[in-house]
Amino acid sequence: MNNDFKYMNIALNEAKKSLKSDDVPVGAVIVKNGVVISKAHNIKEKTKVATQHAEIVAIELACKKLNTWYLNGCTLYVTLEPCLMCCGAIIQSRIERIVYATGNEKFGYVDSIGSVLQNKKSNHFVEVTKGILSDESKVLLVDFFKNKRN
Repeated sequence: MNNDFKYMNIALNEAKKSLKSDDVPVGAVIVKNGVVISKAHNIKEKTKVATQHAEIVAIELACKKLNTWYLNGCTLYVTLEPCLMCCGAIIQSRIERIVYATGNEKFGYVDSIGSVLQNKKSNHFVEVTKGILSDESKVLLVDFFKNKRN
């Protein structure tokens, strides 16, 4: 659990990088056997590509680094609850565990009824831990959207 805070801090630092390109501050880190495999942040505004969420970018980088699309034994740390698209990528890449900081009321899918992540009938079950550094993540997001409205 102590390592969860360590890796979530890295994800928070990644989230702050999103602010430079006016992207929603979300960061993600993928860890395997205590080693950071990849880290990323939202780059939708920067790339003008809707699928460039932090989770997707981190998964792509991890697959390239490990030279496989199977990310067995990996944990994804992300500052905001993943959306439906990202949950699909998590399942497809076989990530075993997700740790996320704060819920996503509009687009979060991890805790949604019918989420494939927690469906024991599916071919892949993902362990979920939530609430690690939640307040820090919320502050980044609230400040970002407050500044957007001003």
